[in-house]
Amino acid sequence: MKKAWILLPFLILTGCAEENIRRLDVEMYNADGDSLGTIKLEEQAKGVKLNVDLKGLPAGEHAIHIHDNGKCEPPDFKSAGDHFNPENKEHGLLHPKGAHSGDLPNLIVGDDGKVKEELMAPQVTLQEGKKSLFTKDGTSIVIHEGKDDGMSQPAGDSGDRIACGSISKDKKEE
Repeated sequence: MKKAWILLPFLILTGCAEENIRRLDVEMYNADGDSLGTIKLEEQAKGVKLNVDLKGLPAGEHAIHIHDNGKCEPPDFKSAGDHFNPENKEHGLLHPKGAHSGDLPNLIVGDDGKVKEELMAPQVTLQEGKKSLFTKDGTSIVIHEGKDDGMSQPAGDSGDRIACGSISKDKKEE
């Protein structure tokens, strides 16, 4: 019986660990419904790391944001809602009052339409809580046609939404 009591905390902790998602792939789609690749999310001590590996995007600099709704309905992806902003801050990484939690550095897409970058989202988590990307309505990642100027409200004057991917604990395809 003593051995069972010793193992019990380990079994409980193991069960809890299975509920905590530390890594997640987000499939990104364009307005035609074509897959552009994945953005791998990984929980880190300082936020969530995004490993971006996409192709088929227009060359140049593009804004990328986390949005407050997990729906990605083409062609305009307006269903993704506004930027993820649980602390009601202003938009822009350059804003003196602080940025939305969903504001990220711009992506640089090569002439071949490919981008491989690592970004950090320091104000979000994959764990439970106010800054969790796993909200009741879900969240999403949106790429815009232009770059984010880092200050303009509400979205950095970044233009139309050209790609979207839903962030969800549910691994099923939508």
